[in-house]
Amino acid sequence: MAVTYTAVVDVDGEGRNAGRVRSSDGLLETGLALPKELGGAGTATNPEQLLAAGWAACFLGALRRAAAQRQIRLTSTSITAEITLTHGDDGEFSLSAVLNPVLGGVDQATAQGLAQAAHRICPYSKATRDNVPVVINAAAA
Repeated sequence: MAVTYTAVVDVDGEGRNAGRVRSSDGLLETGLALPKELGGAGTATNPEQLLAAGWAACFLGALRRAAAQRQIRLTSTSITAEITLTHGDDGEFSLSAVLNPVLGGVDQATAQGLAQAAHRICPYSKATRDNVPVVINAAAA
């Protein structure tokens, strides 16, 4: 398999509590902070937001690819991604996801079919398959 791209990101400090994130190309540089919901200051982004942003962006690309493969013209695409951090009775943390894509120019059945196809081809969806519960709520605009 040929390598297409490798992202390199350094995190230092206290990680999610008070860390700094820097990409090797300098395009991403931000602080990290615990959200208020977890007792933190909520003054910077957190890993769940970063995962939601990356997955949502990738998923929209996969949706457009699935539509192109089927020769379906989408007039618009948007998505809201929800990443939930849960704490189990065993003391372990885990994630779940809800992806809410909205597709313009298609009916509801087509929107749902394209979303399912995108979930099969999106690298983030593949990476989390059978590890992270995912709900996909596709809607036609």
